[in-house]
Amino acid sequence: MRHSISTVVLGLALVSGMAFAADPVKPAAAPTAAASAPAAEKTPQQSKMATCNKEAEGKKGDERKAFMKDCLSANKQEKQQNKMKTCNAEAAGKKGDERKAFMSECLKK
Repeated sequence: MRHSISTVVLGLALVSGMAFAADPVKPAAAPTAAASAPAAEKTPQQSKMATCNKEAEGKKGDERKAFMKDCLSANKQEKQQNKMKTCNAEAAGKKGDERKAFMSECLKK
């Protein structure tokens, strides 16, 4: 009797193991037209990265890392400063909470 119970348990384990092994694997999704087409134009970030990469030639390690960080963030700082100037000019005459709310909305744009 013991032998037949262990045989049944072993048989069930084998069958369930085979069921997992027999699960079909989904084929990889076909590449989309956008993914397979070569990029016609670089994004501004890609262009900035390429420029900074060329300027960083010869630099290694921490020096290169610091240079790339400064180089890539320079454009963002200029945009933020310009936005702040524009919003400040538009907020002329506003005071207190009205100015604070206006500046908050203006800088989010």
